[in-house]
Parts: sequence; structure tokens; C-alpha cells
Amino acid sequence: MIESYSEHLPVLLNETVAALAVKPDGIYIDGTFGRGGHARAILAQLSDKGRLLGLDKDPAAIVAGQKLAQVDQRFSIAQCSFSKLSSQVYDHVWQGKVDGILLDIGVSSPQLDVAERGFSFQKDGPLDMRMNPDAGISAAQWLAIADIDEIATVLKTLGEERFGKRIARAIVETREHTPITTTKQLANLIDKASPFREKHKHPATRSFQAIRIFINNELAELELALQQAVDVLAVGGRLAVISFHSLEDRIVKRFFRDQARGDDLPANFPVTVDQLNPKIRLVGKAVKASDAELAQNPRARSAVLRIAEKLA
Repeated sequence: MIESYSEHLPVLLNETVAALAVKPDGIYIDGTFGRGGHARAILAQLSDKGRLLGLDKDPAAIVAGQKLAQVDQRFSIAQCSFSKLSSQVYDHVWQGKVDGILLDIGVSSPQLDVAERGFSFQKDGPLDMRMNPDAGISAAQWLAIADIDEIATVLKTLGEERFGKRIARAIVETREHTPITTTKQLANLIDKASPFREKHKHPATRSFQAIRIFINNELAELELALQQAVDVLAVGGRLAVISFHSLEDRIVKRFFRDQARGDDLPANFPVTVDQLNPKIRLVGKAVKASDAELAQNPRARSAVLRIAEKLA
């Protein structure tokens, strides 16, 4: 498995580091280390007393993080999902001391670019799609046993695929005589089953997204991580979240709104805004990639950065 690290461009890098308002002596967590693009930018602003913890499920990311940890004592890395934030903070005795947390949601460029990981329909490889290929079941294993209704529901709800039932039927019919084990097999099957092509979008785009999200339990883990992040942050600490599609961004936007609003009381209940106990304040508006960044990294086109600051 060969990777070209020079091609791995961190999305919204300057905007994200600015959003975290890094304190030189602060404690920070990069919940999605990847190959360390954001992490290195944070470290560049930390003093010798500052600390940064990286988290990632991907074994390849852990290898990259361990190499960084060997040359920079301010950094450490743990192999786990960002939904385990609380336990990591507890292990480091950082409760209420974390000054900033970054979550960069979804699949990374290294995962997409390596055919063996099975994330991309543009590269033929084993149909895996697991962020951690050593845990859980692969996409191929799930597609071999799931029934039509389960597959259709995943495609419709997690991929917003309107032809989900039709594609699910094609998958089940195909597997009866031919196991579906590669990305090209699945992509070609979806292409044939889709009666309509969107301009500039492969018919398999939504289905691959849906299956990946399902296999990795991504939306549920995001919801867990958001709540834990607010709990472990210090007062004044920042949470920066980058999402790449509407389902993720909807979860982040709704969570930030609810936490900024505070207690859910009847509209006419006689309390002031402060008495509603808001947990965070929103920092600015949603941020998207500039034209200059898009010219360099087209994968940033759907990225949305939202920032919040803990109040109490």
C-alpha cells in the first residue's frame, strides 16, 4: 500500500487553525488526525508547554502519527474513534482543561486514493470501506447478507439515493450468482441499475457514500463526539467541525443551535436568555473553501466549517 503524502491537502487549514484561536500553552485534540496536516499547523502555534492529542481509527494514520510523536514530545496519538473523546480526556486527566477540539468528518484523501481500502468507485479494489480494516465487517460482507429493504433504507437515508430500492434489488439479484467483492463490480452494477444520470456525477456516488457511512457508523459516532466535546472543553474552549455533506452538516448545525439555545423550555416561559443555560456560543457563520483553495484542491468544494465556543 503506497501513499503519496504530498498530495494530502488539509481542507480549510488556515480557517480552522484561526477558528481554534490556539493558545501557546493550551491543550488541543485533533479527533481526525489523518496524515497530520491540521495537527502540524496547530503544533506550529504551541509552545513547549502546549499539548496536542491526535485520534484516528485508521492504522495507516496511526503509523503517521507515531512518526510525528517520535520527533515532537508535545504530540501523542491514540487509535480510536473520536466518539471515545471522553475516555481519552479522562486518561490524560484533562477534564475541563481542553482548549480546542477539531473534528474533520468523513473519508480522507489517503483513504480514497488507495484502491485497497475500497472507498472509491474510481479505483478497482476490494470492497472494504472500513476506516479501521481490522474491526467490524466490510462492505462486501454486509452486502452479501443484508436484505433488500435494509440495503434500500441505507441508500435512501444515508445517501439520499432516490433509486435506492432499484439498486438494492439489483445487488440482491446479482449476488445470487456472483459475489460482489470489488468496487468496480458494485459501481458497474449501480450504473446499470440507475435509470438516470446526474450531470458531472457518477451514479454510484450516493450509494458508495451511504454504504461507507453505514459500515463505519459515522453519523451516530458524530453525535456522540459532539456532546462529549462540549463536556470536556474548558470554558472558552473552541470546537471546530468540518463536514462534507448535508447529513453531517445538518447534525452539526442542529447540535450547535440547540446547545447555543440552552434548556428546552416552553416559548412563553418567564426566564431570561441567560437562565436557559446555553452551553456554547456560535462563532461567526459557516465557512467554506475559497476559490484559491478550490483551484488547488477540488475535494474541498463541499467542505463546511462551523465553530462554537464553550460558555459554561
